[in-house]
Amino acid sequence: MKYLLGYDIGSSSIKASLLDIATGRCVAAVTSPTTEMGMDVPQPGWAEQRPERWWQEVINATQQLKAQYGFDASLLAGIGITYQMHGLVLLDKAGHVLRPAIIWCDSRAVAIGNEAFAGLGEEFCLENFLNSPGNFTASKLKWVRENEPEIYAQIHKIQLPGDYLAYQLTGQMQTTVSGLSEGVFWNFKKQAIAQELLDYYGISAELLPEVVDTFSVQGHLTTEAAQVLGLAAGTPIAYRAGDQPNNAFSLNVLNAGEVAATGGTSGVVYGINETTTADARSRVNSFVHVNSTREQPKNGVLMCLNGTGILNSWLRKMVGNLPYDQMNTLAAQAPVGAQGLLFLPFGNGAERILENRPAAALLHGVQFNVHGQAHLIRAAQEGIVYALNYGMDIMRASGVQVQKVRAGHANMFLSPVFREAFVNCGNVTLELYDTDAAQGAARGAGIGTGIYASPKEAFNGLALISTVEPTPALQAQYQETYSDWQTLLVRETRAAELLLA
Repeated sequence: MKYLLGYDIGSSSIKASLLDIATGRCVAAVTSPTTEMGMDVPQPGWAEQRPERWWQEVINATQQLKAQYGFDASLLAGIGITYQMHGLVLLDKAGHVLRPAIIWCDSRAVAIGNEAFAGLGEEFCLENFLNSPGNFTASKLKWVRENEPEIYAQIHKIQLPGDYLAYQLTGQMQTTVSGLSEGVFWNFKKQAIAQELLDYYGISAELLPEVVDTFSVQGHLTTEAAQVLGLAAGTPIAYRAGDQPNNAFSLNVLNAGEVAATGGTSGVVYGINETTTADARSRVNSFVHVNSTREQPKNGVLMCLNGTGILNSWLRKMVGNLPYDQMNTLAAQAPVGAQGLLFLPFGNGAERILENRPAAALLHGVQFNVHGQAHLIRAAQEGIVYALNYGMDIMRASGVQVQKVRAGHANMFLSPVFREAFVNCGNVTLELYDTDAAQGAARGAGIGTGIYASPKEAFNGLALISTVEPTPALQAQYQETYSDWQTLLVRETRAAELLLA
């Protein structure tokens, strides 16, 4: 056996990476489609995608990968899966999808989660679930029960996006403990299904699929799937994890005190914690990490900013579809602080760090005779960093040490301005690695099949590209602008509360 294959089901595309087992290096990678997949928005604050589209793009990506590299499918030792978290896929007994998936940035279930938080008791939820039920998968399922009873009555099993892909590959409906925790289906205190929340929502535990270990042979490629993909029947599927636990894993972030970040469609900082401390306002959330065991629990504390890469993508359209590298060059032409231009990057659904408020983006301080494209792009990138740092401040208050952060050399971290702002605003060291989510999934499959005896062996091929350190002179400038940004955020938050009242 020579290769491992990783699939990453993102919001904008499907990525597939082929890893050479001996060297631990990626030998081929593709993205499908080449243009970004869209999200259906039936109503403001809603966001849906069709799971069948994910499967078709997995087929396309696999065929492209084979055409590009021409590898022998019989030499494929295992497949790993990572996926956009918190999505809800509903399957009937025949395995048919009952409705479009309600994905991570959909806000329709916020009120349902808030009601459960109060009804079950905030202290109880934080002590047992480490989260408010919030806008997570369980609350989305309750929304379907209340609003689409004819669909709810047909549900055989619910699936997370990665579970759905695994089902297409193996014909088996399964999930993991980490997956259950991301949907708030898990009681950390009891290390069992969150029966109390299911009972409160009137949801049967029978709708949850069979639980398998994150690193394990979870099934084998069926003859039908193998024929469609051009792979070998019987190939083991040996790893699945949500995108943020997997992003941390792909950066070898497995132990308490280690921190990972990503700047894709959403922006996330994810730190490992061995304690069960929850944020009292549930602005950051805890999930079971990929290497957690009953004997040695490990949790990932996650802060998420919905409007990250999607803001950059929106801005790109507004400035004439400039290439991203050209946008990054332009951003560097404006000074720190963008001459007083501030950007609140909230425009992609309810934000957890704002206590699930449905917040809009805001551009503040525009001067027509001062500001141009460079200032606008820089203000947007700085605004994303300030929102991430706002979340990191919450994580720090929850006991997570955020001093050194690892990230893949990709997406927002390709921008020199973004990197500079990130380290100086947060006073952190940033390590950038040559890896991505699909490569992490491939390495996970190597552990799940037993090809790699340990994570240390799996990460022999992980290459550090660069280290970025804060600069004292720049720190003062960025932290002054961050203070102005926080003042603006407080003002706008209070204004929104008064408007709602």
